Amino acid sequence: MKIFLTKGNHKVKNTPEIEELKLYVEREYGRVLNTTTDFEEFSLYLKRKTGEHVSASTLKRMWGYVGDSHKPRTLTLDILSQYIGYADFSAFTLWLKTSTRYNSSFFNAGQLSSTDITEGATVEIGWSPNRLVDLLYLGDSKYEVTASTNSKLSIGDRFVTGCFIKGQPLYLPFIERSDERTAPFVAGRNGGLTIIKVIDDGK
Repeated sequence: MKIFLTKGNHKVKNTPEIEELKLYVEREYGRVLNTTTDFEEFSLYLKRKTGEHVSASTLKRMWGYVGDSHKPRTLTLDILSQYIGYADFSAFTLWLKTSTRYNSSFFNAGQLSSTDITEGATVEIGWSPNRLVDLLYLGDSKYEVTASTNSKLSIGDRFVTGCFIKGQPLYLPFIERSDERTAPFVAGRNGGLTIIKVIDDGK
């Protein structure tokens, strides 16, 4: 797994750990961040809770709400980690590595990070009961559905995610569908993703 961490305000590569951090932030907050108002309200709430400021625009980029290739800075990750009860982002990632919940599934086989996929590749994911979806990787952690069997995802749907983890649900804050954004979507709520594989590397 590729992890690029630097001190201070230097940028870091998007990783599965960052995706997990976002999930834990939403759980602590009790709401999915899905609209401009959500990000603005959470930015103010975070300031009150931690005394530190993370702008709504930074949160939007980190959550993939706006379409650019911004990578969150270590300082931002530290503040969000402190919000959920850790000293900093390094402490949060250390917990992930040592947690019995993740040490056999999150950091071993069955994980596919967007940073390791070639643009134009096709990824197949599946989950119970009998759901199967093919995704075209568009780059910048963005995917488009090209085939869908027994799933509420439709051909042409697009979404952003940093990684797929076998045995864990895929949480999406929204899906881009017909120039609109849907409500939050969860694939594999019970039992997580059971199939994750690149079926065409796009080369």
